[in-house]
Amino acid sequence: MVILAFFWLALLLRSRPAGRVTRLLAFGLCAIVFSWSMDFMDEFIRMPSTLIWHNWLESMPIPIALILLSIGIYHWHQEEIAISAQMVKRERYFREHRLFDKLMPVGGGAYLKKQLKLSLAESKKNQQPLALIAIDLDDFNVINRLYGIKEGDHILQLVCQLLLLNLRDKDLICRLAGDRFVILLHDTDEAEAKQLSQDLQHAVASFAYRTQESQQRVYLTATTAITMAKRDDSDSLIKRLNQLLSQRKQTAAPVI
Repeated sequence: MVILAFFWLALLLRSRPAGRVTRLLAFGLCAIVFSWSMDFMDEFIRMPSTLIWHNWLESMPIPIALILLSIGIYHWHQEEIAISAQMVKRERYFREHRLFDKLMPVGGGAYLKKQLKLSLAESKKNQQPLALIAIDLDDFNVINRLYGIKEGDHILQLVCQLLLLNLRDKDLICRLAGDRFVILLHDTDEAEAKQLSQDLQHAVASFAYRTQESQQRVYLTATTAITMAKRDDSDSLIKRLNQLLSQRKQTAAPVI
């Protein structure tokens, strides 16, 4: 029993960091080791029965050890609960992080569909309107061709930051594909969505970028489309939004 108690103590000190919990558990195990060692020594050393303190040294450390171990195990339990909660958050973050766009810190198409499903259920439950805005940069392939993919990616990152600055805290923006963004608007009617769509168009049109290598000015325009969630699922809603955006781009006047 003494050897086992020493073994537990060694494992504890090797596996846990220093701290209050480790000290409580270690002191408790040390008290058990001391008490069991005294009991073991009785097998070889006969003490006079008049020595009351000897019996106290043998028996008293056990309740003290149990109290220390109980307190230590309780706090260890609280530690494990906190660590488990952090691990769940971290696991959820990494799981969702894979759904984020590789170029900029916004969700991608898969993340948009996931959040859209949740938003559709929430808007239906609370009887609140739900709107979507698609915004597509006009002729962005020309910029990639003239200035290169690296320059084009940098422009997309800046445009994404520009759009974020013009959105409300409750709005969610995702990069659907290429130079196309979709914005999810909670509790927003069609009039509010149209106004926000115009604001985003004006923000993009006011954005003037100077290329890093040739220092040439690049001006952008964007086409937007709006749709309201009705009795749709996420796939049909995104499909309708893309169709509306394609129609708007076909009917829009060419940019000179």
